[in-house]
Amino acid sequence: MNLFFRLLCILLFSRFRSEVNVLGECSTPFTVLPTDLDVLMHMNNGVYLSLQDLARMDYMIRAQALKKISARDWYPVVASEMIRFRRSLGLFKKFELRTRLISWDDRYLYMEHKFVSGNEVMALGMIRARFLSKKGGAVSPQELMQALDLDLKAPDFPPHLIEWLAADQDHSKFTGL
Repeated sequence: MNLFFRLLCILLFSRFRSEVNVLGECSTPFTVLPTDLDVLMHMNNGVYLSLQDLARMDYMIRAQALKKISARDWYPVVASEMIRFRRSLGLFKKFELRTRLISWDDRYLYMEHKFVSGNEVMALGMIRARFLSKKGGAVSPQELMQALDLDLKAPDFPPHLIEWLAADQDHSKFTGL
């Protein structure tokens, strides 16, 4: 229920916040609530992933993309994700979730989420996502960029993205996924 209220806040207030460039960084403010805590009294690891979902919604609204995507009956799905924790976030701790599109290839978009409190990165999440159509089939990143009236070249993959993708691919071979 806690995430539902946060989603409502994102849907209501994001349109009044500053716009972001598709290749820019979107900063979404949060505070650790009692319902976010685990038995050790810090934010539960699963909550980080759920907040990333909300931050991507904020990003899509503020990048003026959500209406165009929804009008075509497209929706995003996460294909793979990873998170690395550096420091704990405790009760009532304020932090920003900084979301940015790193790059894309012919099938996937790659995004980064930084959980920042003060000037310190508390955790870093990476996702590989794609868009699907409710009418069936996948939507390529190139189709997505065209729908958003953007003529952009995919930025080069940074080394940390290349390393994560290689590890993710190795894991997929090992598990058969």
